[in-house]
Amino acid sequence: MTTDTEALVRRAYHLAEGDVLDVQGFIDLFAEDGVFNGIGGVSGQESYRGEQLGDVVVFMGKFLPDVHRELHRVNVLGDVVAIELSIRGTFLGPFETPAGVIQPTGAKVDFPTADFWYLRNGKVEVFDCHIAFTTLFAQLGILPDYASAVAASAPER
Repeated sequence: MTTDTEALVRRAYHLAEGDVLDVQGFIDLFAEDGVFNGIGGVSGQESYRGEQLGDVVVFMGKFLPDVHRELHRVNVLGDVVAIELSIRGTFLGPFETPAGVIQPTGAKVDFPTADFWYLRNGKVEVFDCHIAFTTLFAQLGILPDYASAVAASAPER
């Protein structure tokens, strides 16, 4: 049985699919003071509000034009929906990082994500998206430069 809460969250995923990308429809699912927290991203945690709520949908649509979210487990507890999923797609667009843009390689990606949706009065109040960026980076062939990090953290003698 699908609840209204679950149906709203499934609608949000549908609107963010590569073959749909209805940014305004996605934004409209949020409460006026709703927030989308991207956790573990390339620059740490980022929060989006208002018209910015669609920024991640646009980013993903450019980065992975065929983006698809495969929902593995959906758990509903009142107005909270917790989902274990995979984000899948083909790296055909630019990947913007704080150091610059990584050009597309055509790599297929399939990385785990955990999403937590908190609803109030039939609208999204908070959406916390936890992406396994280490897995994504490995699939893109852009693993961290550990040697530079170790050298930079070496104590002075």
